[in-house]
Amino acid sequence: MNLGERVKAILLTPDSEWSVIEREPGDAAYLFTNYVAILAAIPAVCGLIGMVLRHDGFFYAVLFAVVYYVLGFVVVYLMAIIIDGLAPTFSGQKNFDNALKVAAYFPTPYWLAGVFLLVPALGFLRILGLYGIYLLYKGLPLLMRSPQDKAFGYSAVVIIAAIVIGFVVFTFLIASILSALLR
Repeated sequence: MNLGERVKAILLTPDSEWSVIEREPGDAAYLFTNYVAILAAIPAVCGLIGMVLRHDGFFYAVLFAVVYYVLGFVVVYLMAIIIDGLAPTFSGQKNFDNALKVAAYFPTPYWLAGVFLLVPALGFLRILGLYGIYLLYKGLPLLMRSPQDKAFGYSAVVIIAAIVIGFVVFTFLIASILSALLR
């Protein structure tokens, strides 16, 4: 898999790309090192640069970037567990490898939109990351073998879980940063 081609294909032709992804192994080490590690770095690095340019403090910016980056891996893994666990509820088949593929690829637009963290005035454009919800909706039925008529509900429950995880992760991130700053 070429990273640039994968990103382009998942964004522009998700139906056919999910079919390609389905046939690939769901090796966690490969997905994390060759996809998640690279794309999750975009918002972390851009956030770091944006914070330094805003004079938010170098230590604070580095701490934020490191924690944000590490939590990106945690969130992908937790999302895979949730996607896999929910599969039978939506008449799908449990398959952790496929759940991990969905969890690793559907946040692609969110990670790419992280480039807007470089310029705070463009931060509102991160809303483009919501395209990932559509990618999730397209990928779940195919990879988790859930009927198409259950894709909306399955996607909605996964997104609600993602919001809850995001809230918990954000709270952890803020608590970590505050703890470090108060030392």
